[in-house]
Amino acid sequence: MSKLNIKALLPLLILSFAACTQQGSKIANWHSYSGDVVIEQKVDSVLSLMTLEEKIGQMNQYSANFAPTGEVADNQSGEYLKKGMIGSTFNAFGAENVRMLQEQNMKYSRLKIPMLFAADVIHGLETTFPIPLAEACSWDLDLMEQTARAAAEEATASGVAWNFAPMIDMSNDPRWGRVMEGAGEDVYLATLAARARVKGFQGISNYNDLSKGNTMIATAKHFVGYGAAQGGRDYHTTDISEHKLHETYFPPFKAVVEDGVGSFMTSFNDLNGVPATGNKYLFKDILRDAWGFNGLVVTDYTAIMELIPHGYAKDLKHAAQLSLDAGIDMDMISEAFVMHLKELVEEGSISENQIDVAVARILEMKFLLGLFEDPYRYCDVEREKQVIMNDEYVDLAHKAAQGSMVLLKNDNNVLPLKKDESKRVALIGPFINERESLNGEWAIKGDRDKSVTVKEGLDAKYAGSNVKFTYEKGTDLPLIDRSTEKVSDIEPSSRGFAKAIQTAKNSDVVLVAMGENYHWSGEAASRTDITLPGNQRELLKELKKTGKPIILVVFNGRPLDLSWEAENVDAIVEAWYPGLMAGHAVADIISGDYNPSAKLVMTFPRNVGQVPIFYNQKNTGRPFNDNAPADYRSNYIDVENTPLYSFGHGLSYTNFEYSNVVLNKSEFTKGGSIKASVEVTNTGKFDGEEIVQLYIQDIVASVTRPVKELKGFEKITLKKGESKVVEFTIDEETIEFIGLNNQPTVEAGDFNLWIGTSSDDESNHMKFSYK
Repeated sequence: MSKLNIKALLPLLILSFAACTQQGSKIANWHSYSGDVVIEQKVDSVLSLMTLEEKIGQMNQYSANFAPTGEVADNQSGEYLKKGMIGSTFNAFGAENVRMLQEQNMKYSRLKIPMLFAADVIHGLETTFPIPLAEACSWDLDLMEQTARAAAEEATASGVAWNFAPMIDMSNDPRWGRVMEGAGEDVYLATLAARARVKGFQGISNYNDLSKGNTMIATAKHFVGYGAAQGGRDYHTTDISEHKLHETYFPPFKAVVEDGVGSFMTSFNDLNGVPATGNKYLFKDILRDAWGFNGLVVTDYTAIMELIPHGYAKDLKHAAQLSLDAGIDMDMISEAFVMHLKELVEEGSISENQIDVAVARILEMKFLLGLFEDPYRYCDVEREKQVIMNDEYVDLAHKAAQGSMVLLKNDNNVLPLKKDESKRVALIGPFINERESLNGEWAIKGDRDKSVTVKEGLDAKYAGSNVKFTYEKGTDLPLIDRSTEKVSDIEPSSRGFAKAIQTAKNSDVVLVAMGENYHWSGEAASRTDITLPGNQRELLKELKKTGKPIILVVFNGRPLDLSWEAENVDAIVEAWYPGLMAGHAVADIISGDYNPSAKLVMTFPRNVGQVPIFYNQKNTGRPFNDNAPADYRSNYIDVENTPLYSFGHGLSYTNFEYSNVVLNKSEFTKGGSIKASVEVTNTGKFDGEEIVQLYIQDIVASVTRPVKELKGFEKITLKKGESKVVEFTIDEETIEFIGLNNQPTVEAGDFNLWIGTSSDDESNHMKFSYK
């Protein structure tokens, strides 16, 4: 492999570095991400050689459509490449293709500054893992780190060194389609998941890991409040109190800053009247000044341009000024910087130093990634062949899919369907043979033709057994016209109902696979009706009339209203979008070869009218409970307050008994702690895993506290008959909350504590005090 490295610039860099040293100059207001003096000197040296136009070009990012086959196209973005004015490109994949693009960049770049290639590797590159919301239901932080590590290995082998993930927006609104990219409604769990995924992408918090060649810059997105869009409608406005920002929306982002995340992405929404991409408070006051973040900030797609329809900028030039003033370093697609920054400098509206600071951050990342030393280090075709979809990653995808599926209901132990029992099983529903949707949205390079269907998984699992399958589709999935982002006018036909019903009548048990086409979840896929789309529920109602036990497997990217289904079918498996190994993982659970262990990280509502509904709500001054009169209480008149399935809910084929729940003492003081322990016994007939959850309630505080807050969990494995003691430590950090001054606060008082199987498990309740 030929290399074009920084030695080609050595004479110029020596002169430049000498000049910087003699003048004692350093870029004003720039603080390096790495803190590496040598890297800082290199950045200063390169920057001192650049023209204003070349600097601005580094702040310009395009999609790879300027050269779809590796050759520069005759278009506007191609012309910028020929001027050496593209700092970054996204959605270019494959070692050979990226190499061709980098070669052209190096040909046209006067100073031979390498291009940085990026992509949205949300849940795997070609080996597709479960969507992040599903994976979070495993409550397995090691697993989340492993799948992120595998994604980074594949991406960096394919030329990509900058990842636009993880999405760590907090949201409790299932109408918002992008909940599929997050880790659920709880800030404690979501923060831990964010940290695990950043570690997986970047290696560890130490920035030096970026130089390894198989790690990539992670991006914390979207900053901030995007998941609180009014009405659950994507891109819509958000209005969040300062206290709520600090309590719920900031913590995951602040945590990954502390862990060394390399970049941030702006969010599309306006926050309290100021669009995020032009929001100085967010990116200067909070991110830079309060948290000390010195990495790179990139906009989301066309976000600078969108300041105009927001009504915040009068034109693109004004938008460019506002964004740079807010602390944005790189413009994705809008061309606002490359078209207007030079003019803004010349007229004195912005300073060249502002541009220098942004460019320094970009150059530093390129140095840290080793791109100046070898622009082609992420273009190794042989490594790409060895890494992409290797056996280890396929096995990991299988394991992740198993661990992400939640058993919501299992009346009369209709599951598992054991292989040694003689049964006729009717396979019905549009997801039995569905392949395209199994990867879900953002399956960036995952080959949908390679995903294993439910039927393929079941046929393989039960081959040679006494279980016999008969298949009838019954109905189709309704589609979305992506050109209009509207549900298709063509409704699924019920013509297939009759054959499906007859097949069910001739069976002992009915296994139905239903859900959302993958376009129904994800970006720009908000819904006001979150029931099963089309006529799937109508088909279920007809199948119910046969009197046969019904097992429902659901594929979707958000919590759904399954209220009718929960009342009328015998078992429900929430499969989400499981990725590459979907069918095999479903078959493992259906057969009992894998005992389901996942638990929900988002509440399932009884209907959309309850939304937003979440476990850690406030009590109100008139709380509704069974012991109080119903009149003039905080309740609905047409449905219960309680959710259909609560946060933390998830069943197993075995039973877990909690006993000997004790505190080692009833109170602690400053600098001290309490130990809470519980003995968990597997009293059932299967080996299994249990997620033991710790919740507390601060009963009286200077800021009203939720009825419960998750403060700890441990996932344990128990063989049948085995017992294990799980211990939690409660200290000042556990009871800390955001006070009226928006700072972490600890107050003396009394607390409720629960250790249980889910957020609505009230069986193991104790009290303690902090003096």
